[in-house]
Amino acid sequence: MAEARDWWPVKSVDAANGAVTIGVMSAAGSKEVAVRTTKSTIVRRYAPDSVKFDDAKVSSLAAVKVGDQLRARGMRSADGEEFTADEIVSGTFRNIAGTILTVDAKAGTMNVSDLATKKPLDVRFTSDSEIRKLPQPIAQRIAARLKGASPDVSQTGGAAAPPGQSGTAAPAGAGQGATGGPGGSPGGRGGGDLQQMLNRLPATPLSDFQKGDAVMIVATSGESDSQPTVITLLGGVEPILQASPQGQATSILTPWSLSSGGGGSDAGTP
Repeated sequence: MAEARDWWPVKSVDAANGAVTIGVMSAAGSKEVAVRTTKSTIVRRYAPDSVKFDDAKVSSLAAVKVGDQLRARGMRSADGEEFTADEIVSGTFRNIAGTILTVDAKAGTMNVSDLATKKPLDVRFTSDSEIRKLPQPIAQRIAARLKGASPDVSQTGGAAAPPGQSGTAAPAGAGQGATGGPGGSPGGRGGGDLQQMLNRLPATPLSDFQKGDAVMIVATSGESDSQPTVITLLGGVEPILQASPQGQATSILTPWSLSSGGGGSDAGTP
């Protein structure tokens, strides 16, 4: 028995045959792995406006969409190409990168100029929202990695802080370099050093952010009539966004924030 501790992006869904294809990182680069279900597989889905696992509802594979984030518990095949799931949890989450237009720390709200849509976007914070700020040396090293330099960000200052809260799921491969990971992960190996470093950053008060700051956000999809709820906000990201102006950099947040934060000890734990 093994648990996929990272979240992985859904590449395709074959509900009729009980299979989902996810994209993972391996030592050889990105690859696709088939997650297969059986009649006894429990399928859950996050509520559209909640970051708590307790709010996840029993669902079906038909509700899983391409682009969703998914994690599973079950058995990985010997060759690492397939993963037979006893339990699956998935959700639709938003990756947002932009600059702050306004912030109201008391009300727990923020208005961000979304770099992708070029439009202002209101988001809200709850007690479960994770708020962090990157020290500039770390941000610069991550930016260098995005440009292809592949520095060891796990050796950057700040990475030696105490690990994340007890009870949270540690990212796969934490502390094992860019290709480290436990055998139980669907892909066998995943990029854990960056996720581990991010998980160890201290919390930052919302009041420390101001107009003009660059931020990256992972948020719930939100209901049609409600603001997205912030799962994770990361500040100090100017060098990262400059290194990836098209916005791909926001994807580095998703597996970390969903594995270790937003919802306490049960967040993201099937």
